[in-house]
Amino acid sequence: MDSRAQKSETPQANRTFMIGGHAVAPGNRLRLEIPVARLPTGTHITLPIEVIHGAIEGPTAWVSAAVHGDELNGVEIARLLAEKLKPAKLFGTLIVVPMVNGFGVINQSRYMPDRRDLNRSFPGSKTGSLASRLARLLMTEVVQRCQYGIDLHTGANHRTNLPQIRGDMDDTETYECALAFGAPVVVHSDVRDGSLRAAAKAIGIKVLLYEAGEPMRFNQDAIKLGVSGITRVLSYLKMLKSPVKPPKRRSKLIRESKWVRAKRSGIVRLEVELGDSVTTGQEIGLITDVFGDDPQKLKAPYSGIIIGQSNNPVAHQGDGIVHVGRLSD
Repeated sequence: MDSRAQKSETPQANRTFMIGGHAVAPGNRLRLEIPVARLPTGTHITLPIEVIHGAIEGPTAWVSAAVHGDELNGVEIARLLAEKLKPAKLFGTLIVVPMVNGFGVINQSRYMPDRRDLNRSFPGSKTGSLASRLARLLMTEVVQRCQYGIDLHTGANHRTNLPQIRGDMDDTETYECALAFGAPVVVHSDVRDGSLRAAAKAIGIKVLLYEAGEPMRFNQDAIKLGVSGITRVLSYLKMLKSPVKPPKRRSKLIRESKWVRAKRSGIVRLEVELGDSVTTGQEIGLITDVFGDDPQKLKAPYSGIIIGQSNNPVAHQGDGIVHVGRLSD
């Protein structure tokens, strides 16, 4: 039997959807802001949410962005997606959360004001740190209402990522959703303690992580692929009245990846770009002193594809410079 949520032969009318103390009637949409906390100035910080509630029953899914406050591509993806989708053409319910970590966005920071990583604070607590409380709010108001989720990220710390889907590719349904998305690569990755994906998985929710682009920037190609990819996943889950064509090319599967790190400090000159194929031992760049002398070669650890790289030409010893993914058979 198909593992996706099934619609009965006779479509059933959706029920009223409750969230944050608000009721959303079938075939309607609602924007709301759930209070999170106050800044020391007294200004309220809220969790903005848009609910698109189809007239016909179906799965419930969420799309979240800016769990890390400096990862902004997802904010635009979420906006464009919500603008594109209409309740009359949706089966089930989509919850869009375009800016989870508003504190980080304001401060142009990955972290919360308490210096905690929100994506290491799930499932959270009502009485814990600020990060823990926000994590708990997202879990109770959004995640626990869903069967599926897509969390949007970019590279971190001056790094940029090739558009990719990460998740548990040993789970058949997750893998099929990842292929439906249509990113260049899908990467099998274990969950990390305290992450949103780990907390969702613990209660039986399937989650895809979309990584694309770099922090503090809008990358239009990554945004365009994000919107079309999510739309294809919703179509695969039978949440769209009009089916969407699958991607033209099958994503490449990666089960192993490794960062090529700087063995010395210096100036980096790369000879590869995101998406390039490399072979074992191939020279992919150099690190030199400021005069270009005393070069040290950067070499690919194995044959594969470049899935991430540093954008900073100044490297310290031990810095990750190029991320190579080994293609799976």
